[in-house]
Amino acid sequence: MSNLRLGIDIGSTTAKAVILNGKGKLLFSSYRRHNAETVQTLHETLAEAKEKLGDVQVDVLITGSAGMGVCERFNLPFFQEVISSAEVVRQLYPQVKTLIDIGGEDAKMIFFKDAGMPDIRMNGSCAGGTGAFIDEMSGLLNVPVTELDVLAGKSTMIYPMASRCGVFAKTDLQNLLSRDIPRADIAASVFHAVVLQTLATLARGYDPKPSILFCGGPLTFLPSLKQAFMKVLQLKEEDVLNVENAQLLPAIGAALTE
Repeated sequence: MSNLRLGIDIGSTTAKAVILNGKGKLLFSSYRRHNAETVQTLHETLAEAKEKLGDVQVDVLITGSAGMGVCERFNLPFFQEVISSAEVVRQLYPQVKTLIDIGGEDAKMIFFKDAGMPDIRMNGSCAGGTGAFIDEMSGLLNVPVTELDVLAGKSTMIYPMASRCGVFAKTDLQNLLSRDIPRADIAASVFHAVVLQTLATLARGYDPKPSILFCGGPLTFLPSLKQAFMKVLQLKEEDVLNVENAQLLPAIGAALTE
């Protein structure tokens, strides 16, 4: 068994990889879109890791919604993504009570208890309220997702918008455009709709409690989306645990899993 552990998280749109040493120190990380070319992207990632660390031996553990196919092809161990995320919290962030993760085509919430197993919830049946939904809405507005985030930070008003179904959301967005609603307000309304969809689908019966950990690409790279969650949940800054490499948590969890 190697002292180095390679955790790989292959999601619907991105591939993330980390290499940890025996003490859990992060030696290498990668985050890139795979454009459905998962194996080719992994080749590129491993080549990058080899260039940085040399020809080293690693134990490989894979997670993510698109990871199972890779595991079956190469006979590698697979771990469910939510299990990997829960493992990160268990080992590194035990103070966390709620984890919220927005992915490319799914969303996850994990509620941690003082005793017993955490309550793990995942919505992967529809892209509504996920990164794919945000991508679609930014396309309709003809702006990059990063600009959508900047616009949302300048908003003064939130308007109702469907997020469960992209067709209904498209109708709502076009209606707002036809009424000459400022694009900043439309952008903020998109993020607000994502928040409402996530909570309505995954938080039933639970009140998300601090300390809250936000993770996943959209919540890491789109500050306005994170702020939308904080506003709806009425959170203060001290209620949120900000960690490094939040976009890599499932990959880190895979690497930490025994």
